Amino acid sequence: MKKIYAFDFDGTLTTKDTLLVFIRYACGFWLFALGFLRYSPLLVLMKLGLYPNWKVKQKVFSFFFKGMTIEAFDDLCQRFAQDNLHLLRSQGIKTLMQAQDDGAEVVIVSASIDNWVKPFFADVTVLGTQIEVNNGVLTGRFLTKNCYGQEKVNRILARYPHREDYHLTAYGDSRGDKELLAFADESHYKPFSA
Repeated sequence: MKKIYAFDFDGTLTTKDTLLVFIRYACGFWLFALGFLRYSPLLVLMKLGLYPNWKVKQKVFSFFFKGMTIEAFDDLCQRFAQDNLHLLRSQGIKTLMQAQDDGAEVVIVSASIDNWVKPFFADVTVLGTQIEVNNGVLTGRFLTKNCYGQEKVNRILARYPHREDYHLTAYGDSRGDKELLAFADESHYKPFSA
């Protein structure tokens, strides 16, 4: 039977939420602070469960990146990965590489924008939140649903529709991973050691 290993990214394979680190890396401290100050009321409502996670995330993303060319954004994502390899948890990377060595197919299923997750992993499939691009420019909107909660399961099933044909092992560390972990044959609910 085919073996598939699905890893969450933020918090599971990394020591920090990369959305925040990426924005600060891309925009600098003062613009980062201004953006989050502007959206702090929505962030509070989101934490209280009164405003959808994906809407806040899209608004924040749009504030910082709407109007940027996809070439400039992808270049920024490449540099971000190169300069931030220290964010990766060594035990998680060892587990991921061991799964590959054992012949399993490895996939990262993340709510992060896949453009900055992919450069961390040259030979791993990334199912992340995708951004909308129009005429080579970021619109500030998401092309797909935020890859969080049930959407992680949906993405796995879209890529691997014949559930009876594979054994799924999943790794996650937050409430956004619970549906994927419940869906898996084997699940691990904790971050790896650094």
